[in-house]
Amino acid sequence: VYARNPGAVAAPTAGLHFDDALFAKLDAMGIQRGFLTLHVGAGTFQPVRVENIAEHRMHSEGYEITPELAEAIRATRAAGGRIIAVGTTSMRALESAAQPDGTLNACSGETDIFITPGYRFRAVDLLVTNFHLPKSTLLMLVSA
Repeated sequence: VYARNPGAVAAPTAGLHFDDALFAKLDAMGIQRGFLTLHVGAGTFQPVRVENIAEHRMHSEGYEITPELAEAIRATRAAGGRIIAVGTTSMRALESAAQPDGTLNACSGETDIFITPGYRFRAVDLLVTNFHLPKSTLLMLVSA
């Protein structure tokens, strides 16, 4: 599932527990899945070092959303389904790629989006993630 394309400096840890057995269970429940390329950066582990979070500068991480994934997400939305991101890096990529109306198109790029409480989500409805350290950007994202 992981390490198909070079570029990440760390594994996207939220999905490490997703194996063939779990995928089979999700398939049996009719839950569809799609994959995007993530280049997890070392900055994902850096703490916030400013008092005012508006002054924090987020690290950048690369991503790629294929035409097939973008179409699957659009079809899921059109059918009234929900989009679940596995991991904060996936969420950041999908939210960065979303148009103002939430539409996703195939694209690749870098994201430095900093999601904090009050953020209005456009692309993702739910998040599966791990535990996160206090005062971290990841905990702020989860708090949003």
